[in-house]
Amino acid sequence: MKHILLIEDNKEVRENTAEILDLANYHVTTASDGKKGIEQINKNKPDLIICDIMMPVLDGYGVLHLLSKNPETVNIPFIFLTAKTERGEIRKGMDMGADDYITKPFDKIELLNAIESRFKKIESIRKEYQNDIEGLTNFISDISGQEAARKFIDGKKISVFKKKENIYREGDLPRGIYFLNKGKVKIYKIHDQGKELITGIINQGDYFGYASLLSNKEYHETAQSLEESEVTYIAGDDFFNLIYNNREIAKKFLHILTNNVAEQQEKLLELAYSSVRKRVAEALLQLQKKFEGKEPYGISFSREDLANMVGTSTESLIRTISDFKAEKLVEIKEGKIYILEESKLKEMKN
Repeated sequence: MKHILLIEDNKEVRENTAEILDLANYHVTTASDGKKGIEQINKNKPDLIICDIMMPVLDGYGVLHLLSKNPETVNIPFIFLTAKTERGEIRKGMDMGADDYITKPFDKIELLNAIESRFKKIESIRKEYQNDIEGLTNFISDISGQEAARKFIDGKKISVFKKKENIYREGDLPRGIYFLNKGKVKIYKIHDQGKELITGIINQGDYFGYASLLSNKEYHETAQSLEESEVTYIAGDDFFNLIYNNREIAKKFLHILTNNVAEQQEKLLELAYSSVRKRVAEALLQLQKKFEGKEPYGISFSREDLANMVGTSTESLIRTISDFKAEKLVEIKEGKIYILEESKLKEMKN
């Protein structure tokens, strides 16, 4: 049963609204002002919040502001209740991150439709989609409607890159983002001494190139295909229109970006403090996870690229892989690496 928190200072409106929600089979809790509402949220996070704007102690804007500053509450769907005389203030609330608003007085159908629509969009975000351009289109359609999906996909440029062909280079100016339909792509930097370091592996269904676009700076890395790859180019204007006009899609991209930053930080720590053996073990586990279900015959990755991913010489990488084979941690067949002892690689000492 979905839990809805109703924050409303008018007793009659609060009780009538709570009754409607209760009859619709929602679990409802109420609060008579924003301060009490925040206290309830901290004790038991609801699935959705309906909140009046004009209230004593702490108004609706204050509630939304506090929720937006807390990572644990920032994604809770938020619907404003507003009197007709306050309607001009709604833009302020929507700019702050409110998902919707309902104008008082309202009927029960209007209220329930707004709630059901919000929960439907949440389910769309959680739903599993194919990791291809069709899956991306279906996601946008579920979130924003078929017309939005049609506009987004119309005219998109799909290119095929041969193995070792650059998609963009370090120093290029970003004009859009990329979506990998098929294949594999590596993201790498070149050291002043000419040494290559792979900073990321892009798999089918992944976006890439968006960090530089969002920061409006030159690419600080190069993207190159590891095998023949099919890539969809999404122009910057289309991308920004999509995320600026839809909070759910913006959240999804923010989640992707946050995860990538966390991965980069973890990689930097490994390069700084981990031994070659531990870094090789981590790289193998990462590749297995990245391509799980897509590499039925083992990890197919050149020794040079694997060494560049680990941050060591090809010779050291080959010696370490040979040691792992002798210790029966991995098996090598036709140049492909099969992990035999995943738990031991995870527990590898530094």
